[in-house]
Amino acid sequence: MQVIPHITNEIKSRVLGATKQFKPDFQLIEIGGTIGDIESLPFIEAIRQFKTEIGIGNAISIHTTLLPYLPTSGELKTKPSQHSVQVLRSYGIQPEILVCRTAKPIPKTEKEKLALFCSVPKEAVIECRDMKSIYEVPLALEDQNMAHVVLDMLRVEDREADLTNWKKLVENIKNPHGVVKVAIAGKYTKLSDAYISVVESLKHAGYADDVKVEIKWINSEECVDMKKCKELLSDVQAVVVPGGFGIRGIEGKLNVIRYARENNLPFLGLCLGMQCAVIEYARNVVGIKDANSKEFDENAQNPVIDLMLEQKNVHGYGGTMRLGAYDCVLKKGSKAEKAYGTERISERHRHRYEVNNEYIDRIAEKGLVFSGMSPDGMLAEVVELPQLDWFVACQFHPEFKSRPERPHPLFKGLIDAVVAKM
Repeated sequence: MQVIPHITNEIKSRVLGATKQFKPDFQLIEIGGTIGDIESLPFIEAIRQFKTEIGIGNAISIHTTLLPYLPTSGELKTKPSQHSVQVLRSYGIQPEILVCRTAKPIPKTEKEKLALFCSVPKEAVIECRDMKSIYEVPLALEDQNMAHVVLDMLRVEDREADLTNWKKLVENIKNPHGVVKVAIAGKYTKLSDAYISVVESLKHAGYADDVKVEIKWINSEECVDMKKCKELLSDVQAVVVPGGFGIRGIEGKLNVIRYARENNLPFLGLCLGMQCAVIEYARNVVGIKDANSKEFDENAQNPVIDLMLEQKNVHGYGGTMRLGAYDCVLKKGSKAEKAYGTERISERHRHRYEVNNEYIDRIAEKGLVFSGMSPDGMLAEVVELPQLDWFVACQFHPEFKSRPERPHPLFKGLIDAVVAKM
């Protein structure tokens, strides 16, 4: 096995595979990291070869770089960017466009210096200044004609971009007509990026309703005491219990869900959040006081959450989960079906445990609706309480499919339920 040609050929084949499968007009290939990192070298080499093979004018390289600002001297430094481009050149790639991250406007003289020393046209030195919202960045790039520069270099007919909807989105972000406070109750709350997709999905839903979503982080371990739990949730208008693994913080999550259910606080449970919703309902409504998950107690007498059948004899987590996109059939007339506007959906999964089918009928008899099932009817995917404003939980991860202009239906349903009461 050699880096060249075996690894580089495999990288190129993945790129070409996506081209053949999706037949796009343009293909964007992002190589993360820092130029010079040893981990990225095979990818840089593969792209160098790729550009040569498909021909000049059919591919361009856009190099994103940082211009540090020195407040003591009040100047932007271009040397790090010059050196970065020099290293990139030594690997055989000359960038056609520079996108410069900066905290301050780039003076004309500095743009000219970058163009000269990095061998790019002046109009191809693009300023990417820090913005209050990341969604303002595309508008800033359009103001500098970046798309026109790209199309010209690729010898593609130039067209005017219609950013009307995007401008409206940004306007809603900058000038919301209300604020919705949502709690995220989990055990990884010290590192907010652990739930970044959940946070952004909530914001997307807020943008659609012209409201700003404020996040209140709640460590579920602090909610083991119900009195403390009520206190922490007293000033929020909705709550999300996201995914996770392990027993730590579970009893607190169960209390959070119970409070939401008993007080008609709009609730959305994701993955483990759905499993906790089923356990809470089984304990406090169905009357199965020792209802539990085999993940938390291997000797549970009433495992309403259990390993999936195909996982029973698997030891270890690596590569063994139900992973990827799977179809789900929604119950007609359910809140979930109304939110999606269709009875069959596809969502992304990552889990080993599922609702134990032996308990579904018993739990459903007491009012919890299993409104989403796998096409074969063997795996519970969505549960809800239709009598509440919004009490929905899903086994999958809808946060991975939300977009700024297309908020995910389940997050949209959560925020809609709050806005309806404002």
